[in-house]
Amino acid sequence: MSDRPTVIYYYDGTYAGFLSCVFESFSEKEIPAGIFAADTADQTCLFGAKYIETDRQRAERVRVSIPKKMGLEAEDLLERAFLTCMPQRELHMLEFMRLGYQVGRRVCSMLTDPTVDRIEKAVKFLGREAHLLLGFVRFSECGDVLIAQIEPKNNVLPVIAPHFISRFSGEDFMIFDRTNKMALIYKDGEPSFLRAEKIELPPESPEEQQCRAMWRTFYDTIGIEGRRNELCRRTHMPRRYWKDMTELQHLV
Repeated sequence: MSDRPTVIYYYDGTYAGFLSCVFESFSEKEIPAGIFAADTADQTCLFGAKYIETDRQRAERVRVSIPKKMGLEAEDLLERAFLTCMPQRELHMLEFMRLGYQVGRRVCSMLTDPTVDRIEKAVKFLGREAHLLLGFVRFSECGDVLIAQIEPKNNVLPVIAPHFISRFSGEDFMIFDRTNKMALIYKDGEPSFLRAEKIELPPESPEEQQCRAMWRTFYDTIGIEGRRNELCRRTHMPRRYWKDMTELQHLV
């Protein structure tokens, strides 16, 4: 396998598509200079470029090989790394897999390796953001459906979905991620993920407006003016989340 990058890979942006790129890299004995989702990448580059079609059989061969060669911890780490906003995410994941195929199950403990350290930190950031959003998501009632919008840095929807499905198992709801253009839709007890550029919500009903006003009043009432600490609030409730939080939207 040549260590000199000569090509850029483009793919469909799915995890199976990325695994197809991994298969291509090993079968062609080449290390790409970059791996990019075709709909988000700048097509101008100094290297040759090729689009890697998603091949389910090849992707499955790669997927099955990960826990066999590196262990279940590495498999989970890679699946979560794919959801992060880490720059050049796919290329770092490929580097991690090349190392994992060489050293086996101890790859996840090699935190002094720059690639392993980078992926571990990115996955921890994903986990922290997902944890924050469990408390920051605010739903609005639109007819018989609960709808929330978020704008995270990472693709957290697959991580937080089980929590909200369990919490609202008897409701129909949707969470729309404006950053990643993805919606979690839970209807009639069945969850699904859909791609969407944007959603248009109907005007708020009088009941929804009243509910929001009551929640803001409650939030303001329980605050103790003498103990107000804006730095502490911004630390625990980062300002970039405020525009989607009913009680803080008017402060943005």
